[in-house]
Amino acid sequence: MKKRIYIAYTGGTIGMHRSPKGYVVMPGFARLIEEKIPPRLSGEMPDYDLHEYPNQIDSSNIVPADWLAIARDIASRYHDYDGFVVLHGTDTMAYTASALSFMLQGLAKPVIVTGSQIPLSETRNDAQDNLVTAIELACGFAIPEVCLYFNGRLLRGNRSLKVKATGFDAFDSPNYPWLAQIGIHIEPNHNALMKAPAATRFELPDDYATNRVIPIQLFPGISGELIDAVTTLNCRGLILRSYGVGNAPDNDPGLLNALARANARGTIILNLSQCLQGGVHQGSYATGSALSSAGVISGGDMTLEAAFTKLHHLFACGLEEQKIRELMARNLCGELSEHTS
Repeated sequence: MKKRIYIAYTGGTIGMHRSPKGYVVMPGFARLIEEKIPPRLSGEMPDYDLHEYPNQIDSSNIVPADWLAIARDIASRYHDYDGFVVLHGTDTMAYTASALSFMLQGLAKPVIVTGSQIPLSETRNDAQDNLVTAIELACGFAIPEVCLYFNGRLLRGNRSLKVKATGFDAFDSPNYPWLAQIGIHIEPNHNALMKAPAATRFELPDDYATNRVIPIQLFPGISGELIDAVTTLNCRGLILRSYGVGNAPDNDPGLLNALARANARGTIILNLSQCLQGGVHQGSYATGSALSSAGVISGGDMTLEAAFTKLHHLFACGLEEQKIRELMARNLCGELSEHTS
């Protein structure tokens, strides 16, 4: 029996057209595919159903409620298709791929998130290859997880991040191997892929409100007043992007006291490195140990996108503070290396 793929077109560059104001989202993506991939070629592709979201958006306008809508869409059709492709804008693609991984835990089928840097409507584009390859990956391979495919690289969704603003090789996975490399042949890295689960355990909480998790980057001279101002907002989680392996000033009592006050109020403070590769080892230097004393917990080698969506997801699930702290240090779906947790 021929496999069937579900394609969710949420918006993004891949389906955009030129306008006097620049590229804009427009309906009619199905017609565009028919124009760019004629029947003699599309006949070699798997069968698919394309659903164009009625309110397509540029990914820079994505909010957490949109992640939940996409996850629910996939969950509602999970038993009807053999694989799923989510077409999405590149600006926040890694956030969405990460968020979906936490909501769709225990997948036994591929969910491939992709998009493009140049729209399919343009003569020269990267959209056609990304789209066709994502469909093939969703159909022909045992990939039981949420992935991001772009320009010959299949990445774990919650390990991916955008590293180039204009290059076709816009995404990478600095702290985890590629799941497959695509050239003339598709070469899966079976050792890096997640194992097929015993059962699905989708988590689709009702409340995915915004303004709960706030990232802030350390910089020379950062003050405790800034931490106080941020954490007294509607902030349940603070992601502190520190130096190197998790270091922060240890000779600034005002800063450390502000972090301790936020911790005492119940704000969960997670320590992530500003560095592209590597992770937090909070006890390596005294400057990192000072953060531990203030109640800051290590985020290991998670990306900002994974840490942000994971913390947001755990809040949305209504868990107690201590349970969230425990789960943030635990690898749930491939987002965190065990040796750094």
